Amino acid sequence: MDDYWLGILANMGLLSFLALSSYVLLIGGAMSFGQQAFFGIGAYAAGMATVLGAVPLGVALALAAVVGGLAAGALGAATLRLRGFHFSVASLAAAEAVRISLELFSLRVVSSEGRMTGPNGIEGFRGIRYLYERGYGPVDFVLLIYGVLGLVLLALWLSERRRFGLTLRMAGEDPVLARTLGVDVRKARIAAAAAAGAIAALGGGLFAHYNTYVEPSNFGMMLGVHGLAYALIGGLGAPVGPLLGVGIDILLVEASRIFHGYRMVAFGGIVAVFLIFRPRGILDERLVNRLRAWAGRAGRHTPDQPAGEAKGAS
Repeated sequence: MDDYWLGILANMGLLSFLALSSYVLLIGGAMSFGQQAFFGIGAYAAGMATVLGAVPLGVALALAAVVGGLAAGALGAATLRLRGFHFSVASLAAAEAVRISLELFSLRVVSSEGRMTGPNGIEGFRGIRYLYERGYGPVDFVLLIYGVLGLVLLALWLSERRRFGLTLRMAGEDPVLARTLGVDVRKARIAAAAAAGAIAALGGGLFAHYNTYVEPSNFGMMLGVHGLAYALIGGLGAPVGPLLGVGIDILLVEASRIFHGYRMVAFGGIVAVFLIFRPRGILDERLVNRLRAWAGRAGRHTPDQPAGEAKGAS
């Protein structure tokens, strides 16, 4: 596989973390335009951990997830009373505050090689070369991205079949009814915000090490808008929905020569169509339930023993 398609696959995997972050909030009833803030926090935290702290990448990514989760949880608690448009604007304002803070943040130290390294305000953070200095190539890094992404998907899939996932969906669909049934909507939303922030920060940490360089402008408003749109296009019925949204944008729009020069126009049109005709996305809850029911029926009736024969034999 050539470098172009490796870059496409890496980009899809990295953006999937941001899309999944938005997905977690959306199923809880919150529409955030600011998940790029935690993507950026994770990028800087993981980069500083490996470059300045000389820690292993796994530890750096875990640290990034913790920092992103704590920051997102704090923001979720502060904006708990906000709903709808007001929450969306608040999340965007918070993301812009984080971006501007990164422009002002500078922590320069002398490396073991005798050169200055570390975040340098608006000039960004260079030299995040942990993997490449250890002989990892592009294929290795793409496999790492999708390996971590697979673990996140598994965690979300398992959580949605347990109390947390059911509680979060109930709080998102009808918070009044959820409170009546004894659900602590406040705790559910704060936990969802923290989980979403940790997922975004994890992707940001991988993003920083893949590109070896980040700057505050990487984490602008449009990155958050795209992450939200991916979740809305792909669907809110299952965690794989946001990945479908990423694939539609990257493979159909960005990687296609048909839309060359008109990518944003085409992407905006796709988002508008889905918001009108499928507001919960392609893989919405209704379609996912139908697929599960079909899979259940198919599993009960094997080709060797049709349902009618099994019933007659009994």
